[in-house]
Amino acid sequence: MDVSVNQGNGTKTHGVRKRVLEGAFFLVVMGLSFYTIFHGQDMGQVRSALEKLSPVSLCLAVLTALFFVSAEGIMIWYLLRSMNGKSGLLKCISYSFIGFFYSGITPSATGGQPMQLYYMCKDKNSLSESSVVLMTVALIYKFVLVVMGIVMFVFWHGPLKVYLREYFPLFLLGLALNTTLVLILLAVMLAPGWIRGVIVKMERLLVKMRVLKPSTRRRDKIENFVEGYQDAVYFLAAHKGKIFGVCLFTFLQRCSVFVLTWIIYRGFSLEGADMMTVASLQASVYIAVDMLPVPGAQGITELMYRSIFGVIFTGRYLMPSLYVTRGISFYFLLIVAVVVIFGNYLYRRQTR
Repeated sequence: MDVSVNQGNGTKTHGVRKRVLEGAFFLVVMGLSFYTIFHGQDMGQVRSALEKLSPVSLCLAVLTALFFVSAEGIMIWYLLRSMNGKSGLLKCISYSFIGFFYSGITPSATGGQPMQLYYMCKDKNSLSESSVVLMTVALIYKFVLVVMGIVMFVFWHGPLKVYLREYFPLFLLGLALNTTLVLILLAVMLAPGWIRGVIVKMERLLVKMRVLKPSTRRRDKIENFVEGYQDAVYFLAAHKGKIFGVCLFTFLQRCSVFVLTWIIYRGFSLEGADMMTVASLQASVYIAVDMLPVPGAQGITELMYRSIFGVIFTGRYLMPSLYVTRGISFYFLLIVAVVVIFGNYLYRRQTR
């Protein structure tokens, strides 16, 4: 009895320690990023430029950013409802903000999906069906990004290389990493038998290492999970129309955050660059930094933006545009996500 309590306390302490370290790492990276983008800037000139930003464009940019995160929740709800899931639309949108927050503060955005899965299961959704829904959304999300990157590379290769300059190899690396991840996710979804083998081998290894005790009940749970997962995959395969609809909606979602930069561009009453060019350049930044092991791709995103958009946001508007664009599309959304997480916590306490 005492031993199990101690083990539970040890696991909990390890989890708390890990979160504290991740939070500290995030804050250090954020501090360095802020120092990099604010150091040496004439804040009076920046303030003067920001005062010229159209309030209508600012509000539209905020709504676009909120749509970007909420759209994932709509897709989770759409797929989960097809499998008789328990969560409503607002709950699913809250999963999306939870995922955004934990992805933003963990390296390579690794913390988002596990936390989404945790909350979905807390709300009595099936583990296997929730896993398939999240994996489907992640796969399509990455797939759309890869398709965009390949189209830009093939049909816009020359201008892309000119605009990106020294960051062009980073774009190629990001495209290659995202393509690899898409292929891995496809393999996992299309080969549930392989999943069973991996999980069983891991369980045997942990038993051998005496981390886990032998358990017939746990083995049955693994089998039930794999069977449920396989049934869910078959269900999605039989509803190709739904998957096609999610692909189209994901494309709209991805474009929304890229167009946000153009909204800010027009908000400063600037002219000369068309929406397609500005959105494509913003997409190239996302592709380049998406898989980097830095929380929220902080620092490198700002450096790429300054380098690439220097010829778009001319004169004194480059840094103000960076502050507004990055502030809305990342830091503002993190704050909204914290509010959602806290609200979720209060709601659960009241309904216990």
